[in-house]
Amino acid sequence: MSRRLPPLNALRAFEAAARNASFTRAAEELFVTPGAISRHVSALEAWLDVKLFIRTQRGIKLTPRGARYVRVLHGALDQIEYGTRQLQENSDDNTLRLKLPPTFAIRWLVPRLAAFHALNKNLDVQITTSHQPVDFDREDVDACIHSGTSPPASDGYRWLFGEILVPVCSPGLLKKKPPLKQPADLAHYVLLCSMSRNADWPTWLSAARTTNIDGNSGLKFENSALAYQAAMNELGVVMAQRAFVEDDLHSGRLVAPLSLRVPTHGAYYFAYNAHRPKAPRVAAFEDWITREVAGMEEAALSRGL
Repeated sequence: MSRRLPPLNALRAFEAAARNASFTRAAEELFVTPGAISRHVSALEAWLDVKLFIRTQRGIKLTPRGARYVRVLHGALDQIEYGTRQLQENSDDNTLRLKLPPTFAIRWLVPRLAAFHALNKNLDVQITTSHQPVDFDREDVDACIHSGTSPPASDGYRWLFGEILVPVCSPGLLKKKPPLKQPADLAHYVLLCSMSRNADWPTWLSAARTTNIDGNSGLKFENSALAYQAAMNELGVVMAQRAFVEDDLHSGRLVAPLSLRVPTHGAYYFAYNAHRPKAPRVAAFEDWITREVAGMEEAALSRGL
């Protein structure tokens, strides 16, 4: 039995216009004119005998039936793209492409990456770092680590761990400065933090009920990894996320002289494209990182961190 399908070029034009909410941007994406997109969409509407868009002076808006239809198309086109990529690039099965926040990559994943590779010697791992959310439909990424106060937009994700703030410093710094036994003693120290996390010190100081210290003062760095390195170099006290300094606290490279731990609303999530079949390499990494996080939490509990 033959398939009864709408014109495929019209489907592509409609899906691009719906995703971009614009005939013009869809045209740029598909390298055609806005008029061609409009004609394709009109032809599809005629073929379906269904109104897909409401056209206004401000642009276009999906009708309820159009919104339902485009969700189906998204999934179908994703499957076609995924199958095509697998067919064209057999080596793709052996390459795991990850997108991570810079500090997560430097402070958490890289020190553990040898353990993952030992269990998956057939896999190559490619890592890119960015604070920007992943767009799985447009980026060549298998999985990512999402950080934020809410889960990622992707339907496929797993909560890994929450943020817990703790001030840490080099043990050598404490030998040069006055004692650091209570939050008010931080007035004698330089505060270190990331420019992208300028609320961390004020949040912790507020929980400590310390009002005589300006949490926005001190030295600020482009990312947290640089701030942690500055702490190791005895520049001051850094407001750290517990998960990123546990190994340093255990080894003695850093110390946490103040006992207060302050949880935030932030968390880290493992995310992947749920609209594609989960590749074995993604499943292997998900299984491994889940076990690593469980081991980290168990070790932190046993150390009283």
